Amino acid sequence: MSSAPSVSVRRVSALELAAVFVGGLIGTSLRLLIDLALAHDLDEFALSTLLVNTLGAFALGVLVAALWPRVPGWVRAGLGPGILGSFTTFSALAVSVVALTQAGDLVGAVLTVVLSIGLGMLAAWSGLTLGARLGGLGSRGSAASPAGGAGDGDRETPESKDVDR
Repeated sequence: MSSAPSVSVRRVSALELAAVFVGGLIGTSLRLLIDLALAHDLDEFALSTLLVNTLGAFALGVLVAALWPRVPGWVRAGLGPGILGSFTTFSALAVSVVALTQAGDLVGAVLTVVLSIGLGMLAAWSGLTLGARLGGLGSRGSAASPAGGAGDGDRETPESKDVDR
């Protein structure tokens, strides 16, 4: 009989919660502005969703590689789950794909999935590459988790992962 691996739980500070809250207000507002600027019907290709998810993946890549090792946990929480978590969206992507499929636009639905995943991965890779060139990783190794890491400046290890991911 094997025992479950132990997981350490880190308490979230009030400052981190406040940073996520304020970041969420900013990210959601930016998302709304882009949705309004690139409005579309439900059964049409959602350029706004593709744009915010691609920009968000790129921005998170840059931030993780350039800043995560150097900034406090509350900053990571405000930028990652706060701003970028509320700016990007998987649910809008899912609804868009289902609506396109129901409207009979299977090519559009497949194109939406392929472009969203492909461009998101390319944007994340580009962001991580740019962030590393900006000096984020240096000799400290790989970037900490976008969700905030194990503490202010601490590196995340398999043993110290937050359980809320």
